[in-house]
Parts: sequence; structure tokens; C-alpha cells
Amino acid sequence: MIPRILATPAALELIALLKKDNGPLMFHQSGGCCDGSQPMCFPEGEFRLGGSDVCLGEIADCRFYMNADQFEYWKHTQLILDVTPGRGSSFSLEIPLGVRFYIQSRIFTEEELTQLEPLLKTVET
Repeated sequence: MIPRILATPAALELIALLKKDNGPLMFHQSGGCCDGSQPMCFPEGEFRLGGSDVCLGEIADCRFYMNADQFEYWKHTQLILDVTPGRGSSFSLEIPLGVRFYIQSRIFTEEELTQLEPLLKTVET
């Protein structure tokens, strides 16, 4: 099965550091503008999910959620979580470290679209 979400080695290293300091984590990417469309990292359960959020998969045992409207735009792409220097203006856990998560993407091939991992069931709200 082809995963919908991957992470670079730099992102995995940062996730490990954040998990060490904060315990289990989760990611959410909304459909907002500006920093609202960047992936945000929270302690697991600290971000209240809505009925319109979908879970794309897991990265380093951390679920990655996205607003369903945003997912409609991105459903044909594989998302790659990465890290870049600089401060975003969100409440994401990595911001005080002077870095921020961001998303790279690539379009799935027609063959890959038939082999995608299913979306994970979200928690009941």
C-alpha cells in the first residue's frame, strides 16, 4: 500500500525530540490561509478534532489529520512532512526551536491511486 503521508529524516528527528519533551503527538493541517495551512504539531489530544477532519495516516506513531475540505484539494498528492529554519506564527510545538514543519507534495501516479492506504478512522467527537 502507498502511504498518503511521509516524513523526511529531518522531520523524523524533530518529531523524536518533541516526543521526548512532550509525550505522544498529533499533527493537524487546516484549510486556512497563511500559517493556517501549514502542518501543526500538538501533544496528542490537545487539538480538538472536528467532524470534518480526516486522518491521512501516521508518521512516527503520530496521527496526521487534515480538514476534509483541504483534503479534497490534496487527495491526489502524497504529502511529505519536512522541516525548515524559521519561525511560523502558529502554536505548533516546534516554533520555539526556531524551525517549522512544512509540506512538500508530489502527485500520485494513476497506478499509485489504486494502491493508496485507506484513510484512518478519526476519533468520535
